[in-house]
Amino acid sequence: MAETRTDRRRDPVGLPDGFVVRLNRRTRVLGDDGILVGGSPTRVARLQPAAVTLIEAGAVTVGDSASRALADHLLSAGMADPVVSALPEVPLSEVTVVVPVRDRARQLDRLLASLPEGLRVVVVDDASLDPAAVAAVVTGHAATLVPLTRNVGAAGARNAGLAIVTSPYVAFIDSDVVVESGSIETLLRHFADPAVGMVAPRILGLESPEVNWITRYENARSSLDLGRDAAAVRPRSPLTWVSGTCQICRVAAIGTGYDQAMDAGEDVDMVWRLVAAGHRVRFEPAATMRHEHRSTLRTWLGRKFFYGTGAQPLAERHQRDVAPVVLPPWAAGVLVVLFAQRRWSIPVAAGISAVVMRRITGRLGHVPRPSIVAAQLTRDGLIAATAQGFALLLRHWWPLTALTSLFSRRTRRAVFVAAVADTVWEYARVRPRLDPLRFAVARRLDDAAYGAGVWWGALRGRSAIALLPAITRTAKSGRRRPR
Repeated sequence: MAETRTDRRRDPVGLPDGFVVRLNRRTRVLGDDGILVGGSPTRVARLQPAAVTLIEAGAVTVGDSASRALADHLLSAGMADPVVSALPEVPLSEVTVVVPVRDRARQLDRLLASLPEGLRVVVVDDASLDPAAVAAVVTGHAATLVPLTRNVGAAGARNAGLAIVTSPYVAFIDSDVVVESGSIETLLRHFADPAVGMVAPRILGLESPEVNWITRYENARSSLDLGRDAAAVRPRSPLTWVSGTCQICRVAAIGTGYDQAMDAGEDVDMVWRLVAAGHRVRFEPAATMRHEHRSTLRTWLGRKFFYGTGAQPLAERHQRDVAPVVLPPWAAGVLVVLFAQRRWSIPVAAGISAVVMRRITGRLGHVPRPSIVAAQLTRDGLIAATAQGFALLLRHWWPLTALTSLFSRRTRRAVFVAAVADTVWEYARVRPRLDPLRFAVARRLDDAAYGAGVWWGALRGRSAIALLPAITRTAKSGRRRPR
């Protein structure tokens, strides 16, 4: 496995003066006493009076040790995000673009044409069947070609390019991408934070003449599109990974690069190793790139299956961080009693929720109207648990669900409810340019292909770690008093 050159502590310099962070939309401010609810995991934080004065219009500008500590705390807690437009520009001369490619000369030409001027570009030809076509494109764009005589895969090709990078930052970009104007410049601004080891853009679909129900679904619900909200990326959080489709990294943080022993999941492994080493990884949707989605059923399902196979090698390296769902004990209990579908199921689930709400209320004595906050937190936990329960039935455990459904009416009812609720929710959320019936079919095929990949990887690796839920206990107190 590739190693990083850093120890497990972040750069001690801290955020520079002028660095601006803003409370994100998931963070609620209660009253005027500096009480914040949000973050990942969700917490209730009460700022000290001196810290409250540092927040103006929901933002903190670093200017001294106190504001630096507060901004760092809010970033680490997931309560705030950098205001990218307020961060200093980084010259394009300080980044090198590395493009791994195998054939795809047409896509490579399109990508290189979309890059801004002033970039050094290294194209690694991963043993193409037609190397002359790739070489002609590289020459036409005045890029540097690194030809490989043996196919080593995406991780190995990226590492071969990284080996000749001399700039402080490197942008790994896949060949089937189009870079939108200003995206690389926007992403580079994040490196004003010396703790940032990687930043990634939002990946949207590339409009093409080959529009069908698959591409319409992918344009609305692609596995690569991580949404509209900026976020910290780390295991067991709302955003646990960013795709290797485009990852811009601090060269000093990533050592010799990706784990070449991994056929799939090497990009997620890199993210998690950076986080474990004490670096921040950021997702920045203000920067967007366009990806050419698969448009045939075979290639589309094959790609989803391939994504699923990455779960097992990740489990071997990161154990339970790859768990398909992460639930507190009470939420797991609620799902179990609801799945039982007995007359007592709803009353018992309500009773568990009431006990949890009461306990949370007791821990929030410093919060105005603690019962209301506790009710909201319990509600949010139930919604998250239900969504994860649906994912287990329909995605991660579907082979087991299908087998059980053959002789269990209870399982069939649960699957029906989960499938309908999941489809309705996602259709309303993403509003695809696709009718509900075909969207529902695509949604289930998406889940089935990915889940099949997870199970295939587990069988091949002779381990069920990637299939086991993680039950996590929360801290006994929700109180935080950052300075």
